Amino acid sequence: MLLAYCNTIESWLKEMIYTYYLDVTQLENEELFQEKRELLSPYRQQKLALLKHAKDKNRSLGAGIALDHALAPYGLKEREMEYEFGEWGKPFFKYHPEICFSLSHSGDYAICSIGDRPVGNDIELIKNGRLKVADRFFAKEELEWMYAVQDEEEITGRMFRIWTMKESFLKVTGRGMALSLRDFAICMDEERNRIRVKHTVDAKYYHMKEYQDIAGYRVSVCCQESKEIAYSMIETVL
Repeated sequence: MLLAYCNTIESWLKEMIYTYYLDVTQLENEELFQEKRELLSPYRQQKLALLKHAKDKNRSLGAGIALDHALAPYGLKEREMEYEFGEWGKPFFKYHPEICFSLSHSGDYAICSIGDRPVGNDIELIKNGRLKVADRFFAKEELEWMYAVQDEEEITGRMFRIWTMKESFLKVTGRGMALSLRDFAICMDEERNRIRVKHTVDAKYYHMKEYQDIAGYRVSVCCQESKEIAYSMIETVL
């Protein structure tokens, strides 16, 4: 019976990329902050110690807590994990390279995506006045789609959709900002309700998923090949 249950869990874990999210304002409680900090690995505690501002510390801790919750179905704890880093600095688990993850945070939220193949994610708080960034860094195809509407609020929404997807692609490749934002393009096929990434990084296909679970934020998750990505995010409850 136990073996069957374990096999079911293992199969479940391999079928999807899951994303966990956490409202980090809970960590403004100093007692709770210290309690949760002690539950994380020396590596993540060191990252916290290097941050100067309380909000940055809360977001970083929130990402670590989300990762800890994401590891629970594997029977693992974040504080037990040892990290190594790829050529461009992307972290991975030294003794569990089969488990891939990505962390991001913005505003009052932190997220963690996890699965059995390379994954990248990004969350952004939607703010006005960021269009000049898109004009400077987005590819021609992306700008054409972004400005294909007239409403300024919708243009801003499209900008953040593209931005989070570009960030998640940078992360899934492991290259981060070593890869120019103009070296690839997010192509929106609205007629087929499909998103593809036009790139020359490798010969792989990348699947993209967007979330609107959190009001005022955009979230994107990207993974290699045709991996299924869970329809909804999972809230992390402290």
